[in-house]
Amino acid sequence: MKTLNVVLCSTFMLAAASGLAHAQNAAAHFELPNECRPETAMHGEGHSDMSASGGGSGSATDSGTMNMDDMDPDAMTEAMRANMEKMMVTMPAMHEGMMNDNPDIAFACGMIAHHQGAIDMAEVQLEYGEDETLRDLARTIIEDQKREIDEMTQWLAENGS
Repeated sequence: MKTLNVVLCSTFMLAAASGLAHAQNAAAHFELPNECRPETAMHGEGHSDMSASGGGSGSATDSGTMNMDDMDPDAMTEAMRANMEKMMVTMPAMHEGMMNDNPDIAFACGMIAHHQGAIDMAEVQLEYGEDETLRDLARTIIEDQKREIDEMTQWLAENGS
């Protein structure tokens, strides 16, 4: 699990460091429901107040667990860049959503962003992937994840406070 976290954080930091401006445009199409806003989470402490290394001050690179010197953003394929751009939007939102004091709300909010990340990855697969089995799976993922996002958003509207 620690290796996965390091890989995900390294990938996220690589995308941020490479200045992928498209991610800022993508941010306009995804927002968590109002019930997931930072003012309802951790007594006002949103994801911008916490670092990717698990809280407090500093950056993920301060943890000493990441080395991005060996990564070359110019060597990334278009599909890799598309995944990174989309992940730059949903990963912080997922973190923000999970910071609610109420575990039910934290689950729903974190999962909404997580599901949006799955949708985004599936859309990249449909744009760049060639394997029909995986393209079919991507279509199913998009349909299922959208339905589940709707269910969690409805639950939040009825139960989130």
